[in-house]
Amino acid sequence: MSNVNNLTSKILKDAEERKSSILAKAEEEKNKIITKKRDEANRLKTSMIEKAKLESATRKERILSSAELKVRNEKLLSKGKVIDEVFNMSVENLCQMNENDFRNFVKSSILSLNIEGDENIILNVNGKKAINEAFVKEINNELKDKGNLKLSQSEGKFRGGFILEKNGIEINYTFEALVQSLREELEFEVANILFN
Repeated sequence: MSNVNNLTSKILKDAEERKSSILAKAEEEKNKIITKKRDEANRLKTSMIEKAKLESATRKERILSSAELKVRNEKLLSKGKVIDEVFNMSVENLCQMNENDFRNFVKSSILSLNIEGDENIILNVNGKKAINEAFVKEINNELKDKGNLKLSQSEGKFRGGFILEKNGIEINYTFEALVQSLREELEFEVANILFN
């Protein structure tokens, strides 16, 4: 029986040694797995933090860019309104011209044009107060052979200036049209004067 006890003892001893070896290996494997997973988690955490920082920076840049664009557009819109106001004031100032200056404007403008001389002069209500048949006769005398201009009976629906009309064709010398035609040339210069 002693052999059986020895054998049992040896088996138990071997089993205990194997158990310790297996447990040590399992502990080592467990630690390797935990370390590996911890490293993966740290890499993932770092990656996620970097990605979040990048997304945050990109989003911040987009928001700032959008805000800058909005401010720029509002600034351009405001500048456009100021420029519109300047040109509208120019028309208004021309409309405030005294009668003598208005007559000189009409006369010099008509005499500078290459016209046939039998056009109708269309005026607004204020223009009709300043320009009469006697004044038109004066212009016709200076036009000599081409001098057959007439005052139109119709009243123009414009703020100031005049229109020469013949057979439905108009030469537009209204203040609105003159300022508008100059606006394209002067807008950049006016903007520089106003905003620089």
